[in-house]
Amino acid sequence: MSGHSKWATIKRKKAAIDAERGKAFTRVIRELTISAREGGSNPDGNPRLRRAVEDAKAVNMPADNITRAIKKGAGELEGVHYEEIVYEAYAPGGTAVLIETLTDNRNRTISEIRHMISKRNGNLAEANSVGWMFERKGVITIDGEGIDEDKLMEVAIEAGAEDVVGEEGMFEVYTAPHDLEPVLSAIEKAGIKIESGEAQRVAKNKVKVEGSDARTLIGLLDALDEHDDVQKVWTNADIVEEDE
Repeated sequence: MSGHSKWATIKRKKAAIDAERGKAFTRVIRELTISAREGGSNPDGNPRLRRAVEDAKAVNMPADNITRAIKKGAGELEGVHYEEIVYEAYAPGGTAVLIETLTDNRNRTISEIRHMISKRNGNLAEANSVGWMFERKGVITIDGEGIDEDKLMEVAIEAGAEDVVGEEGMFEVYTAPHDLEPVLSAIEKAGIKIESGEAQRVAKNKVKVEGSDARTLIGLLDALDEHDDVQKVWTNADIVEEDE
């Protein structure tokens, strides 16, 4: 096949595989823990925790595991202390990468991530070197099958969404970060099934990458995505897939 492919699309295809490998459990537990630590143990008053609980249920995590992770985060049980650290990197093809991590050992994490990046023709960057290339947005993903685009557009915009984009059989609704929850709620109330909804770092401008640079970059993104401490990976790459 040929054409442009977003890394977000690639990550969606990997989601089911990650769940089978058990990666999803590890990541969701960490997100539950830190969400509870930062915003409290009540999902009704903590949108980030509410989303984490929904993600946990989506991968069939037992209720006891969910409760235990929340209690650890809220300080009701002893547990590992996780830090949120964002690493910035220059990657093949002149692209930028942001790597969100949750770690209990920052020295181990930065060493391993630096090694993965350097062996694939990239290097870690100083803080804010590439972060300015991205902006925070709420992004809601919806399977396009059977969806009335006009209805979705009306509901989303009325609730505060900035834009609705259709691509590759999917719809993506973009919001300001603080409008994510109200727009999510409005879409759900309209009976439209949501695949995912989260705060993302969206590239302001895309950098086209193809050939050997694209292959190396995909290898790097895959390696980062497999690392236990990595929660999310963002890039400004517009990857051009090769003809098959």
